[in-house]
Amino acid sequence: MKRLFLFLFFVVTSLPFLNTFSTYGQSDLPFTPADTVVIQVNFDKTVGEMDPVWAWWGYDEPNYTYMKDGQKLLTEISQLSPVPVNVRAHSLLVTDEGTRAALKWGSTNAYTEDEQGNPVYDWTIVDKIFDTYVERGMKPFAQIGFMPKALSSKPEPYRHHWKPGAKYEEIYRGWAYPPKDYEKWAELVFQWVRHSVERYGKEEVESWYWELWNEPNIGYWQGTTEEYIKLYDYTADAVKRALPTAKIGGPETTGPGHPDAAKVLKQFLDHVTQGTNYVTGKQGSPLDFITFHAKGSPRLEDGVVVMDMGRQLRDIDKGFEIVASYPSLKNLPIIIGESDPEGCAACSEADYPHNAYRNGTMYSSYTAASFARKYQLADHYGVNFLGAVTWGFEFEDQAWFAGFRDMATNGVDKPVLNVFRMFGMMDGKRVQVLNGAGNSDQLAYDAMSIRDHSVRGNLPDINALAAKSEDQVTIMVWNYHDRNETAPASPISLDLKGLEPGKYLLEHFRVDKENSNAYELWKAMGSPQSPSSEQIRQLEKAGQLDLLTSPQWIYAKEGSFQLDMVLPRQGVSLLKLIRKP
Repeated sequence: MKRLFLFLFFVVTSLPFLNTFSTYGQSDLPFTPADTVVIQVNFDKTVGEMDPVWAWWGYDEPNYTYMKDGQKLLTEISQLSPVPVNVRAHSLLVTDEGTRAALKWGSTNAYTEDEQGNPVYDWTIVDKIFDTYVERGMKPFAQIGFMPKALSSKPEPYRHHWKPGAKYEEIYRGWAYPPKDYEKWAELVFQWVRHSVERYGKEEVESWYWELWNEPNIGYWQGTTEEYIKLYDYTADAVKRALPTAKIGGPETTGPGHPDAAKVLKQFLDHVTQGTNYVTGKQGSPLDFITFHAKGSPRLEDGVVVMDMGRQLRDIDKGFEIVASYPSLKNLPIIIGESDPEGCAACSEADYPHNAYRNGTMYSSYTAASFARKYQLADHYGVNFLGAVTWGFEFEDQAWFAGFRDMATNGVDKPVLNVFRMFGMMDGKRVQVLNGAGNSDQLAYDAMSIRDHSVRGNLPDINALAAKSEDQVTIMVWNYHDRNETAPASPISLDLKGLEPGKYLLEHFRVDKENSNAYELWKAMGSPQSPSSEQIRQLEKAGQLDLLTSPQWIYAKEGSFQLDMVLPRQGVSLLKLIRKP
């Protein structure tokens, strides 16, 4: 009997769909109706736009952009999105020859000075980086920083040699200091923007977002807050002089959930609305968008990785609340300049065991669940939420699946990238998602409950994000929990209402341990660090987004339909229904 039960459990949890006429109460299934999570999706009730807030990426090491695996990943990222993807990179003005890329280090040598102290501009490497984006239809989220050695008020020591395991503070060197000459800095910014217009055209550069620095409230800025504000005024003035229609913003502070970070964000917003401009002497400063960061904080508990999505959502919640409190700024676009489960992409699993979530499905399910709640928090505050930057790219010449926060390893995509492929198929209007009894509160978790408590109860976060456009509807469903422990799969019944009556082609995509998962295949291969050409081919294929089952036609009689499935813990499904004309 025990063997029969285990066999039937394996069969059921492997099924892509249970027939809509089946019931979970049948004696040959290990589920009862009480086990089933019922989710009602009302396609006739819209709640907001399905804006592509996910189509933003960033990373520390700009020189990886044009390297082999960097170019490959950027191509894949550009291809998964129906809109241009925005890309943010650090160190675009850092002094060095640009060939010695390393963890948390990059350079372009854009600015040096001759023996007489005259500026020497060299845009070769900056152009190589931006060309890589523009050739793929992507947009630079152009970060103006960090300080060139010739302009730094404390140039030595300039370069760091940080490695995982070392103190993070070791990275803060001469590149993090204010300029010794604000006029020369402003002229550098002016020349960069003007050069960009000459190279790419006015219309193209008008579509970019220019920003100043990164996290000026911590060690990335070795000056005072007032000195950062002064630098912002000089920078914004230079950008606007070079291209009056350019977009400039900031301040890219760390998570506003911390009172000190919130204080600096508000100090900056107070200045741009009411302060005296350091350049013009007039009130206020140009500001076209607002940026801040939001991070979670995983930890190990008895060898188990435990995420903290609530901390990330508290950062977002507080940032939205602060912006909404300024009537003149409330409608400005908000970009969460880094929005991640924790704070250090280059901190590998080997040196930081709490980062063991990154290779597998915990990262992918976290991404699905957290982005859905970002939409909800923006709805709550009525703010203009434009984008959230995933600070995770790739790391050249590192061990396979070393546990960095990246989208791919050695050119092989991780499961998390497939959730973004799912987002790329969702457009139109977001629609109402409730539990089967018509009450969203009974779905165990929503944005506010996770903000306040994370996902800590006995129940997993099983929920959905749904959208409709003219010719299709999409439903993303996840089964997430903050504790990365083995747990039974969950039966889910989707009650779809408000559909246009007629026939639909149903496609079901899945990310779990068995599907769209190169990491599990790599482990099954014996975790090779020198995989063969054939193994690499298999891994590359496994890294792509898979259909769980063959497409099938369904008929939505009177605009409703029920879909039943079984979703493993930390699994994500995307159901795409294309209406027949």
